[in-house]
Amino acid sequence: MGKDFKVTTPRPTREGQGGGSGSSLKSTLAVSLNNYLDAGAIVAGSSGITLWQNYLGLSEMHLGWLNALSANAMGAAVGAIIGGFLADKFGRKFIFTYNLLVYMTGVLIVMLSLSFPMLLAGFFITGISVGIGVPASWTYISESSEVNNRGRNICISQMSWGIGPMVILFFGMLLAPGGYLYGPVQSLAHAIIGADASQAAVEVFSSRVVFFTLFVVAFIAWTLQRQLQESAEFEANKQKNKSGIVDNIKMLFTSRVAVKAVVFLATIYLTWNLVASVMGFFMPHVYETAGGLNNETANMLSCISWVFVVVTTLIISFVVDKVSHRFFYVFGLAAALTAWILVVGGSITNLAGIWVFTILWGINNGSSVQIFYALWGSELFPAKFRAGAQGLMFFIVRGLSAVWGLVFTFIYGEKGEGFTLAAYCMIALLLTSLIVGLIGMPNTRGKSLDQITKERYGEDV
Repeated sequence: MGKDFKVTTPRPTREGQGGGSGSSLKSTLAVSLNNYLDAGAIVAGSSGITLWQNYLGLSEMHLGWLNALSANAMGAAVGAIIGGFLADKFGRKFIFTYNLLVYMTGVLIVMLSLSFPMLLAGFFITGISVGIGVPASWTYISESSEVNNRGRNICISQMSWGIGPMVILFFGMLLAPGGYLYGPVQSLAHAIIGADASQAAVEVFSSRVVFFTLFVVAFIAWTLQRQLQESAEFEANKQKNKSGIVDNIKMLFTSRVAVKAVVFLATIYLTWNLVASVMGFFMPHVYETAGGLNNETANMLSCISWVFVVVTTLIISFVVDKVSHRFFYVFGLAAALTAWILVVGGSITNLAGIWVFTILWGINNGSSVQIFYALWGSELFPAKFRAGAQGLMFFIVRGLSAVWGLVFTFIYGEKGEGFTLAAYCMIALLLTSLIVGLIGMPNTRGKSLDQITKERYGEDV
């Protein structure tokens, strides 16, 4: 094992100030690879979903189940509620040491899939790993951050969530049938399954190669994260607090302050994520069916949308710890609402409208509710059940997203005939996230985690 990263959680010398801005950056970058793998797994499935549909003869209902049990929904939900409480009991490093081995197993099953049950199992196992890693990752980043860099580091993590899909969709575009690198894919496929293989069996190899890139990144991330030191705040809490998993769960559900925080955060994240999860998995498919684009162009536009995610988040990262969170929260949701209102007007049926939708949706994701959910989710709970609370909320959100993914396939229809009705549903969900967020938004900017905990729960937690 390599030399450990020297990660500590600095204590502020006076309000709003912490240690040097670079002291938490190294660990943030290593842990942020989990967000790359989370979003990458979702988009790797979506970018090749039409190819798997053709290869295995899948219906829209099959696609709904793949979405429902994947990293986009139920797979991650099951993993999150397990991983959150394990991270509070055994530590954040415990999760980093073992979890990505599960991820690599799931991705490997997808790469080798020859049937729908095998493909579904691969999606589900990968999703479980994603869910296990998310609460520990966001908690670790916040606990390792200086007071005046906590928002910045969460934004860096969010950038990784944008870079993953951008890179995966870029590979999907190059490797897709008709893409610049499809020739080598064909050669590889024929070498493995024979020259007389069906066209659908050959074309789906482009998706298999995309999943292989996730396997490689997961191995790199696992190697880096095994070298991280444990969170200093977790270690300090472990020394003074000997409560077990059951005790932490009991306190989470009996503390009025904690319950109110769970309801608030789960509501804003759920209503936004019901829209984002559908678009994360179905966006290229929507472009192809409702917009009439081919697979290569659909992946290209989705990739460009993620470019706007990364650029927007990068800009916000420089000022999020200095400017009111309310401004960025409203800004992101305003972009999302504008995009879907244009869709209702029929813009998705022409190329110019698709471009406007793509850019606005990218800006929304760059200044998304997920940034503030990750930030507030680690701020509004004490260290003893910080990851467990996030795991519970992630379970609620991704679990209901699984149900919504199935419902969406009925609303949307086989060829996108219900897309306008689906758009109205998206607008209603986004408005709910905006209104609830504005009403319940906490004032935590510039405060240490310890200070926030004492203000909310008192001295004895």
